[in-house]
Amino acid sequence: MIETFCALLNQVRSGKPLVHHITNYVTVNDCANMTLGIGASPVMADDIGEAADIASISSSVVLNMGTLNERTIPSMIAAGKSANQKKIPVVFDPVGAGASKLRNDTAARLINEINISVLRGNISEIRFIAGLGSETKGVDASESDIVCADNAGQIAKNLARKLGCVVAISGAVDAISDGDKITYIENGHPLMGSLTGTGCMSSSLVGSFCGAAKTQPYAATCAAILCMGVAGDLAYEKAGRSGRGSFVAALHDAIGNMNAETLERMAKYREA
Repeated sequence: MIETFCALLNQVRSGKPLVHHITNYVTVNDCANMTLGIGASPVMADDIGEAADIASISSSVVLNMGTLNERTIPSMIAAGKSANQKKIPVVFDPVGAGASKLRNDTAARLINEINISVLRGNISEIRFIAGLGSETKGVDASESDIVCADNAGQIAKNLARKLGCVVAISGAVDAISDGDKITYIENGHPLMGSLTGTGCMSSSLVGSFCGAAKTQPYAATCAAILCMGVAGDLAYEKAGRSGRGSFVAALHDAIGNMNAETLERMAKYREA
């Protein structure tokens, strides 16, 4: 698999896919810069007057519920449906699913009305969508929902089969499944969990890789999450002890400098 992941990284850098985001305005700048850093091109168009048009010319669409509001929900639906018509991958990040009726209803509507290619979230969000119950802590995973990696992998696998998409669960060990295979990514540093937006940034990377490899959503998602984890390891080595601000800058640097040699040397993953 590592040869595939490295090839996909090179494919992103050479193809420069256009990634349309309707995303979290708290983290939108980091998402845009993360997309640029990996070699893709971001566009953030959330007005209903253009969301569908921009989606139709994009390589992928990322829908993120981080700062959900009634104005952007129709834009998400329009962008998702437009992408579906053109067979453009749609990545859905159900931030805070389980925390409020608005978020719960919106997540259900997006999943029901749009063909999602990749669902990426934390364990609380994914447990809620899977109907397993969860105790959300705002937009963060609750301690009571955290399970061992193998259990997270099984949850991802079962939900992937049910929804017919790739499911990625972020955590100390990330679990990704297409309903058949499961890949566990063991890279990443705990400091990443104390920063706003690392999940959103991961979704932007998934959108970038899926935009470059439209027919390989599972491999693309694994490669994207692996890049984020390796970047976290590199960022901590470089600046983690200096503080969170330095760590964020180093995280962006690591993504910007990511190459196949680094990915192959530092990758820690296993398949089931």
